[in-house]
Amino acid sequence: MTADSIAGAAYIVAALLFILSLAGLSKHERARAGVIYGIAGMVIALAATIWLTLQGAWGTGHGLTGLVLLVAAVIVGGAIGLWRARVVEMTGMPELIALLHSFVGLAAVLVGWNGHLEAPALSPDLMAVHHAEVFIGVFIGAVTFTGSIVAFLKLSARMKSSPLMLPGKNAINLGALAAFVALTVWYVNDSQLWLLIVVTVLALGLGWHLVASIGGGDMPVVVSMLNSYSGWAAAAAGFLLNNDLLIITGALVGSSGAYLSYIMCKAMNRSFISVIAGGFGITAPAAADVDHGGHREITAQATAEMLTNASSVVITPGYGMAVAQAQYPVAELAHQLRERGVNVRFGIHPVAGRLPGHMNVLLAEAKVPYDIVLEMDEINEDLGGTSVVLVIGANDTVNPASAEDPSSPIAGMPVIRVWEAENVVVFKRSMAAGYAGVQNPLFFRDNSQMLFGDAKQHVEDILRAF
Repeated sequence: MTADSIAGAAYIVAALLFILSLAGLSKHERARAGVIYGIAGMVIALAATIWLTLQGAWGTGHGLTGLVLLVAAVIVGGAIGLWRARVVEMTGMPELIALLHSFVGLAAVLVGWNGHLEAPALSPDLMAVHHAEVFIGVFIGAVTFTGSIVAFLKLSARMKSSPLMLPGKNAINLGALAAFVALTVWYVNDSQLWLLIVVTVLALGLGWHLVASIGGGDMPVVVSMLNSYSGWAAAAAGFLLNNDLLIITGALVGSSGAYLSYIMCKAMNRSFISVIAGGFGITAPAAADVDHGGHREITAQATAEMLTNASSVVITPGYGMAVAQAQYPVAELAHQLRERGVNVRFGIHPVAGRLPGHMNVLLAEAKVPYDIVLEMDEINEDLGGTSVVLVIGANDTVNPASAEDPSSPIAGMPVIRVWEAENVVVFKRSMAAGYAGVQNPLFFRDNSQMLFGDAKQHVEDILRAF
């Protein structure tokens, strides 16, 4: 067998393992196996690529340079990846993922530029296809690159989470897309370097504007959508490099990311097209400055007494739980209450945290049983008969303004209706607005009380009170 046929067979095996990985990750019980499949597929893919490079090094003198560069890239990239994986906190995972997406976009841009500068000798018809691949690949990659950078800046609080509302922002986006189509036709017929420069700058600006125009409340959707963009960027690079595995993997990532974004948009009552188009057709209403009255405070000791007398408790976690790293004492609190005969469940909003599945990962890490972790639609049906709801670090996902204030920026977004319970205790550091920048009337309800301070410390205080 030739080196190419061996590598091709290895790529097919790797692609099948990636498919099995996605299937495994769709269920909690099979998630660990899914991760192992993915790791195995990537190891096989890297080994096949190294094999091809070694064959080139043995066959020609030029291959040795490629081998040295490949080994250096694997060592440097692997070292950085291992270091970041070890030091990153769960609270920093969303922005890290956004940053990794930017690397995929940048790689697609570089591959596209290489495809222009080192164009292969092809027939006129095939050369036109090659030019289209170069242009489209650079465009998708550049949009992914700057869009991911903006997402990283917003998620890491280096940039305001509020949407950028430029005059005529929808016209800007549509004009950029129209210009891209026209430039693509031009480049296919006359592949001049200046056209590639223009589309690169255009795509970089469009990627920045698209994500900057999306508010903080929709950022979890943006992260999954950028995941999709990075997949299509990888697929475009695969066409340019004639690499079947890149094409298959990119298509898997692109399609699964787009489908996840669509599911999340439905859960948030958002238009899928409007979100991915940078908030197309959405104005940014400002909620009226309303005096909601005063709030009431409660102590950890009083909260413990309330929980002791409760028959049912629902815990609604949010990003604040991740920041406080309170998942372990929260899991112990749930265990203690269940030992006392209290019906304890967790209510998870689809966009709780700043990453799809963020809260589910935290609770699984703390060994919370899967069967008591319920989705928003499941838990909302039972909140009316719940004794106590503990809101730990959540804000926008439990905000009644979404249903009661049409002028709110989160109006229409389904939320967990915690205010329907008999008592609500909100664990929060202060009265500050949430990530979407919207005040929460829940804090001022007659059945709500605020427990200010570090959530982890307060949960531990409650456990000691037991």
